[in-house]
Amino acid sequence: MKLRLRRIALRDTYTIGKLEVYKNGQWVYLCDTLEDTVRDKNKNGVFDNGETKIAGQSAIPYGTYKITMNVQSPKYSNYAKYPYARKYQGYFPRLVDVPHFDGILIHPGNTDKDSSGCILVGKNKAVGKVLESQSVWNSLMEYYFWPAKKSQESITIEIV
Repeated sequence: MKLRLRRIALRDTYTIGKLEVYKNGQWVYLCDTLEDTVRDKNKNGVFDNGETKIAGQSAIPYGTYKITMNVQSPKYSNYAKYPYARKYQGYFPRLVDVPHFDGILIHPGNTDKDSSGCILVGKNKAVGKVLESQSVWNSLMEYYFWPAKKSQESITIEIV
């Protein structure tokens, strides 16, 4: 499965994007995304020329990354706090080999304060936020990520 995240609004404290899947020869919109601030301003996939990562406040660099569904999230395995994660046994889409980042997930959340470098999914119906995040995440899991895990399909995401 090939995913693409098109960053469309780079703001001082957050970034809004569109998550798409390549299906039947074309890109199909899935949902909106929210990330921290983009600091890879020259879009070359590294922090250089004065660009610096600020922990918990930086979006991952531009580039193409593999996604694994084979790691259970310790945080989201707390089903008392995150009951929606129980159905998927704490497995969340996790980006692999992101330079200067570790544990980057695609997960629910509403503002850049919920991100810490991760990609939040939802509907961008309010400035600087994504809403209906849990239902959007559940839909992505049900129809895309969980079937890919079960069939061991490889998953990539291109950040543009």
